[in-house]
Amino acid sequence: VQLQASGGGLVQAGGSLRLSCVVSGLTLRSGTIGWFRQAPGREREGVSCMRLSDANTIYAASVKGRFTISRDHAKNTVYLQMNGLQIEDTAVYYCAATPRNLIKSSMFAILYYNYWGQGTLVTVSS
Repeated sequence: VQLQASGGGLVQAGGSLRLSCVVSGLTLRSGTIGWFRQAPGREREGVSCMRLSDANTIYAASVKGRFTISRDHAKNTVYLQMNGLQIEDTAVYYCAATPRNLIKSSMFAILYYNYWGQGTLVTVSS
């Protein structure tokens, strides 16, 4: 199983980016996939996750209404559309996957995720 994240970059506050996570070795029809981020000096935190069997999604309170997670079955790719970016969104973003169909209260629990992408850096400037 491999996850390849891309799409990060430098953007001004208020701008948008779309992250992509190409998944190989897993289908996007079962299990749970998510986006996490880690800012310098901080712990890795959940941003948005999707339970693939029913597309049930969750968002961190800090990104709700600004970020959207989605998937493309044909491309076996998961996206994170990020709008209204803020300086506080600066971090390395990782996609992660697990074969488990996690309940919402567990979706941000890093220990459940077996597979991780390499991370893509998002830098938001003022």
